[in-house]
Amino acid sequence: MTQRLDILAFAAHPDDVELACSGTLIKHIEQGFKVGIIDLTEGELGTRGSKELRREEAQKSAALMQLDARENLQMADGFFDLSLENKMSIVRMIRKYQPRIVLANAVADRHPDHARAAQLVSEACFLSGLSKIDTNQQAHRPAFVYHYIQDHYCQPDFVVDITGYLDKKMECIKAFGSQFFDPNSTEKTTPISGPEFFNFLEGRCIEFGRLINKQHGEGFTTSRPAGIQTFNDLI
Repeated sequence: MTQRLDILAFAAHPDDVELACSGTLIKHIEQGFKVGIIDLTEGELGTRGSKELRREEAQKSAALMQLDARENLQMADGFFDLSLENKMSIVRMIRKYQPRIVLANAVADRHPDHARAAQLVSEACFLSGLSKIDTNQQAHRPAFVYHYIQDHYCQPDFVVDITGYLDKKMECIKAFGSQFFDPNSTEKTTPISGPEFFNFLEGRCIEFGRLINKQHGEGFTTSRPAGIQTFNDLI
């Protein structure tokens, strides 16, 4: 069954999308866009929490964002590869939801899963448009594939103005309570579990916003130039 979405965001781990581009998704949802998230893994290798807890957190965040769909492909966290099986799993999701826009992980980042997921999703987007690949679904190739920027900074090709959406973005991030700062937690500390990490996230949004003379922004990269009709399309 096909459920058409305008935007389908893929993530190597639950919370990748929330951290990097949830402000963009929330803004588009409020404007009437149909949006979904596909998590590739359950984040089972994360130092804190468990896959069961992260599954609950992902659904809590999905409800906060008012997503139209969220699924998990249960690939192996840390060990998924560019296999035929994994590509076909993503192809089926693309054909199921027929998105015009696909968002994917950063093309290079601290966690090796991120770059690998970026390549996996990008290749699957192309393959999904080949009619001779039979999945008993209609072939579909997204018009645009954009990569959100994650832990490591890279120069964005464009920035989405998310002014007014930072608080809701942070609320969605904090839905993953097992992963981030909790003064009552007895679990091991990680690079993202301290209170200063929230300052980093806000600072990144301020930094990207500054590039476009706005209060807050989220950056993206693209493998081909984004087209505009007139200069009035630019802010």
